[in-house]
Amino acid sequence: MNDCIGNCTSCHAVCLETINYCLTKGGEQATPDHVALLAACADICGTSAATLLRGATVSPVICGACAEVCRQCATSCEKMGDDAEMKRCAEACRRCAESCTAMASMAAH
Repeated sequence: MNDCIGNCTSCHAVCLETINYCLTKGGEQATPDHVALLAACADICGTSAATLLRGATVSPVICGACAEVCRQCATSCEKMGDDAEMKRCAEACRRCAESCTAMASMAAH
């Protein structure tokens, strides 16, 4: 669980940093859809970490949703080509998606 909280917290921060980067860079990276997805990912990651820290019984549901949003965000970042910041964000999102998927499936059993 601590790994998941750490991955969610890290992904939250990286997505927020990436929004600023994308808005500064402009072009395809600053499209409303991409920036909105980054913001949604940051939001759900923050919520997921907080839910886990509180020990809320809805954690598996939140983690499952977080994993899906993180996967979509990673895919969106990967479509931006050979950009180190986009790769960094995609990697953070993939790590978070993996740990949230594990948390969601552990609770389902």
